Amino acid sequence: MTDETAAKSTTSGVSKGSEGRSPGRLAWKRFKRDKTGVISAYVVIFFFVIGIAAPLISKLYGKDPYTTYASKDPSLLNPFAYPSGPNGGMSSDFWFGVEPQLGRDVFSFLLYAIRNSLGIALAATLLTVFFGVVIGVTAGYLGGRVDYLVGRIIDILLSFPSTLFFIAFLPVVYGLFVAADDDIPASLRATALIVVLTFFGWASIARLLRGQVLSLREREFVEAAKVTGASPARIVFKELLPNLWTPIIIQATLLLPALVTTEAGLAFLGVGMIDPTPDWGVMIARGSQFYSEDLTFMLFPGLAMIIFVLAFNLLGDSVRDALDPKSRR
Repeated sequence: MTDETAAKSTTSGVSKGSEGRSPGRLAWKRFKRDKTGVISAYVVIFFFVIGIAAPLISKLYGKDPYTTYASKDPSLLNPFAYPSGPNGGMSSDFWFGVEPQLGRDVFSFLLYAIRNSLGIALAATLLTVFFGVVIGVTAGYLGGRVDYLVGRIIDILLSFPSTLFFIAFLPVVYGLFVAADDDIPASLRATALIVVLTFFGWASIARLLRGQVLSLREREFVEAAKVTGASPARIVFKELLPNLWTPIIIQATLLLPALVTTEAGLAFLGVGMIDPTPDWGVMIARGSQFYSEDLTFMLFPGLAMIIFVLAFNLLGDSVRDALDPKSRR
């Protein structure tokens, strides 16, 4: 091989090796090599597909979560109001059995519970991340009095015992729109949950991004953009945000499962979604009343929530390792 041919082959090898080496593609390659992350992603996607397609699945299944089937067929429950069949009344007609006392279909109730719980948690996550990014980046970039004021607000919010304030604030929010003696619509409960979860959730993300921006705004590329006359908006969107996507995505993947469990916990305590609205927390709260006699009604929602939260946490760890390899221990 001549020197010229060797040089050409070396050049072509370098050019081919350099192709597809953007940070996003490198992160995607690292993620695909992580079998735990890939499996977790499939599990998470499966749950979201189930939630989105819950009405269609329920229609094909032939049952809905609100009908008390025991009133149509009293043989579904025994004289003590527990499922008369084995394993919670599981059969070809009722795949996951029937609910004690009321005789509702567990499978269709769980489908809609997944839909409602994930919908609330996802909406709260998106809003929390949005406000956290806007407030954190703004405070870090402007600095001065704005940064000081935002920093004190963040410190105050992070000092609150969030669970206690959830329990205390939600009835207050309900009372602003509905009289004390009136029933609270499910839509109002869902909206109030999203608002309260967002209000108490954005501070931690804003604090993280504020610190990142305080460091980045002193870097050479930001100073160069200022010298060239770039507007603050251009500096934020073109210079700062591209360097913040990694912590933003990581925080979002860790936040959503936390909000799922928080929402379910509030429903369990009776200040979130309540029966007869399908919800993970509602099912677990109802199941806790009957588990000593019939574990089936509590088993399926409990397992479903554990599997989803575990899969999403593992997915969050895999995403973090893919985006930031130095975070691996």
